[in-house]
Amino acid sequence: MGRITASRKQLKPDPMYGSILAAKFINTLMHDGKKSVAQRIFYDALESIANRIKDQPPIEVFETALNHVKPSIEVRSKRVGGSNYQVPVEVRPARRTALAIRWLISFANSRGEKTMQDKFRGEIMDAANNRGNAIKKKEDTHKMAEANKAFAHYRW
Repeated sequence: MGRITASRKQLKPDPMYGSILAAKFINTLMHDGKKSVAQRIFYDALESIANRIKDQPPIEVFETALNHVKPSIEVRSKRVGGSNYQVPVEVRPARRTALAIRWLISFANSRGEKTMQDKFRGEIMDAANNRGNAIKKKEDTHKMAEANKAFAHYRW
């Protein structure tokens, strides 16, 4: 008998750009159910990106940044014969997006700018230009997987 898996809940696209990715980002950014606050932070950040970059829509800059941060491979611990090995595995598409969003938000939080909008704008612009802490995190994850390639045969 085959396993029955739970179906993923379909998100409604965000009201301003009609993007499901943006809706997912806003939901992850939201604290204590304060969605309007999260939306204002997100939209203000994109608006200030639009003021800086005239030739490209801000939602495209955001999607580019997110695509640059998505990891393609990560390490997972597997216990084999009393010792733990870091086994490199490919990341599922849904998890790739979730990790990228989580990293962007956490590294934006730890930035030095004054307002949350400025922190986001900075992190998104950096990620779109292939630099910044979120990109560094992705590269570190890939390096870990590369270093542990010897244990790839333990993949399950």
